[in-house]
Amino acid sequence: MQRAWRIVGFLLLWGFVVGFVVYFNSRASRHRASEQVTALQVELVDSLPDETLMSRKLVEQWISQAGIHTVGVTISEVDLVGIERCIRSNGFVDKASAYVTHDGVLHIDVSQRKPVMRLVVDGYDCYVTQEGYVFPSPGRSAVYVPVVSGSYAPPTPRDYVGQAKEHISALVAESNERIHELQLQKKPLFDREKEIADSVKRARGLKVDKRGGIRYKGWLESDEEFNKRVIAKRLEKNALYRRYRYWRAVNDKNIAAITARQDLERDKQKKLQKRYEDFAKLINFVKYIEKDSFWSAEIVQIVASTMSSGDLQLQLIPRSGTYTIDFGQVGDEEQTEEKLDKLYAFYQNGLTNLGWETFSTISVRYKGQVVCRK
Repeated sequence: MQRAWRIVGFLLLWGFVVGFVVYFNSRASRHRASEQVTALQVELVDSLPDETLMSRKLVEQWISQAGIHTVGVTISEVDLVGIERCIRSNGFVDKASAYVTHDGVLHIDVSQRKPVMRLVVDGYDCYVTQEGYVFPSPGRSAVYVPVVSGSYAPPTPRDYVGQAKEHISALVAESNERIHELQLQKKPLFDREKEIADSVKRARGLKVDKRGGIRYKGWLESDEEFNKRVIAKRLEKNALYRRYRYWRAVNDKNIAAITARQDLERDKQKKLQKRYEDFAKLINFVKYIEKDSFWSAEIVQIVASTMSSGDLQLQLIPRSGTYTIDFGQVGDEEQTEEKLDKLYAFYQNGLTNLGWETFSTISVRYKGQVVCRK
């Protein structure tokens, strides 16, 4: 009996909870359907307190241009998803969250991306985050980050918005699909190759009947007639061999042409991967410079270019002196640290004695050397 009362009590408790939820959900729905949005409040949440790529007024302008109504509309009719989508469509926006509180205020929290460098190279003008996210410069404002100029071509198209790695991965996937399609084109050629091999095997099996057999009208075959059959069979086999060699040469040529196209795709993939690796090295180089108080103050501009070998090389424009620094190829953090330590030692022991205007170029391109040119 006591067990039954416990079950009844448990069911009543859950019934109360469900009824409570349904009641307040219904009440909230009626509230959202009857109450209107009374105000719009935009909050910029980001790590750039002094330099912003957006403003509250700009966010409100985006919403208005998207045709989304806010103040004066009932809460249930506010397109919160549409608001978040139109704000996030701008590349420098990291996150956007829209919600309406019980007092009818529409809150929009927006955070912007934190660039680590700005690329102004070969028709590009874009910011790059430390994660490799690329977005065009808004033009209306700027963030104080290292500027990379020169003839360097980033691994993404102009006006691209998104992760550079995702763009490269998509291109590689498309290339793999083309390689697969080309491999399917080889299948009938491989089948043809087998047919030719079987035909050659059958041709080799062609033999002349034994001499001396009973021929037409019972006459025995003469030596002359037998020799004629041997010669004819040889000529027939030689003709077949020539035909099959020609077919095989044509077939091999077609297979080689498709293989060459596949190799070209694989070569493109290697170049794409190389471009992304150089892009990542450039980001890491800038990050290394920025975390060092001396070099972040000393280096005012980075000039990037691509060598004939495809490798990325850098020239640095210092704040002190009129010289340029030939940094050479960009390696890993250890190589970067080694070169800059070498350059710093030359600053301390060389330029302070010789003078900051003595040289036009200082090169740390080569391992263990500092090469200067007047």
